[in-house]
Amino acid sequence: MKQAILNNWNFSRALRLIIGVVILMQAISTKDITIGILALLFIMMPVLNIGCCGSGACTYSIKKNNDNDSQKETTYEEVVK
Repeated sequence: MKQAILNNWNFSRALRLIIGVVILMQAISTKDITIGILALLFIMMPVLNIGCCGSGACTYSIKKNNDNDSQKETTYEEVVK
């Protein structure tokens, strides 16, 4: 759990956290409980790195390709009219 909270932060995850904090500050200033609950939802999603109904479909992993195919020389054909 600690690793899920502290690792893999990206721009969109940080932005969702900032939006959640701004919504929470607005809920506190207007003393609105329903907006406060919404703000807690917006804060917990990036902190726990969940989204898209908890399926993890929003997260992505960087795949390292160690194959030599990616370094293969590209050949071109000349098209003459």
